[in-house]
Amino acid sequence: MNHALSAGDLCTRFVVIAHRDLPLHDAARLMRIQHVGCLVVVDETPAGRVPAGLLTDRDIVTSVVAPAMDVRPLRVEDVMHGDPAVVRESDSLLDALNAMRRVGARRLPVVDTRGVLQGLLAVDDIIDLIGEEVGLLVQVLASTRREEHRRRP
Repeated sequence: MNHALSAGDLCTRFVVIAHRDLPLHDAARLMRIQHVGCLVVVDETPAGRVPAGLLTDRDIVTSVVAPAMDVRPLRVEDVMHGDPAVVRESDSLLDALNAMRRVGARRLPVVDTRGVLQGLLAVDDIIDLIGEEVGLLVQVLASTRREEHRRRP
């Protein structure tokens, strides 16, 4: 029997990170090069990298580009959302969804018991899982229909 999936099971383990003092134009370039819409801003601690914030491409557009601000003097910390909600690797999928709903976020850093960054859980990861499950349900329905037709006299 399969176990209930956790945030750690579903998250993306390759996370593109940034530090607070990174120039914002370098952060945007990093997003483009890595093909990501979000950077996890981290603080380096003796335990490891701890999430300090999130910076999304939308943050850059709405906070800098739309108001026509000069990007040159800006750093990641000037635009990022600080003190992000996080989920632990062991948190259930429902716990993660509730946390996303509570804070209005589509992505949450996943941390271990020490608060060290382990991954990033995005709504897209969950949608992929739901898509697979719906596909399996469709296959079950199709096979039961085939079986019903096969048994007909």
